[in-house]
Amino acid sequence: MPYKLFSDNDLIRNFQEGNHNCLEVLICRHKKSIFANIVKVVKDKQLAEDIFQDTFFKVINKLKAGQYNDQGKFLPWVLTISHNLAIDYFRKSKRLQIVDNKDEYNAYDNIKVFDDCIEDKMITEQIHKDVRALLDLLPDDQKEVLMLRNYSEMSFKEIAEHTNVSINTALGRMRYAIINLRKMVKEKDIILNV
Repeated sequence: MPYKLFSDNDLIRNFQEGNHNCLEVLICRHKKSIFANIVKVVKDKQLAEDIFQDTFFKVINKLKAGQYNDQGKFLPWVLTISHNLAIDYFRKSKRLQIVDNKDEYNAYDNIKVFDDCIEDKMITEQIHKDVRALLDLLPDDQKEVLMLRNYSEMSFKEIAEHTNVSINTALGRMRYAIINLRKMVKEKDIILNV
């Protein structure tokens, strides 16, 4: 049976068992969608090619490490990785300083001033979207305490009174909410800082 007829999950399984031809079929199968998505984000074909390569280096490493859950969602998984790499690129390039080779040195010439540019807005929107999605995955009691504390700016005493639990229970729920969020961020490979 030719590899092109295999499902994504069959190709992944065969790749993980050492058949590297299966990865080539996966890349060919999804290259247009992934590349188009990257170009849409970065608006530069050359940069998109670099991010596409970085995406598949990361995909290969994650597949070899067994960090892909075969739920039939290979393409969305790769699109998320590529999108995060594009956002990472903007974050890193934003932090780079401009250096000018002049005869005279002026410290103010090396300071880069940032306006609210499209990249910053994209990063912020993505962070907010990721946080909202993660919050929805928390148990209701943990989500409630976290929302009351961070968005309503209630004290733990007020939260305890509002939810009819002890302060220690409110603190415990907040602690578990943070632990669970950190765990989900790590598992989903999400970057939440600008």
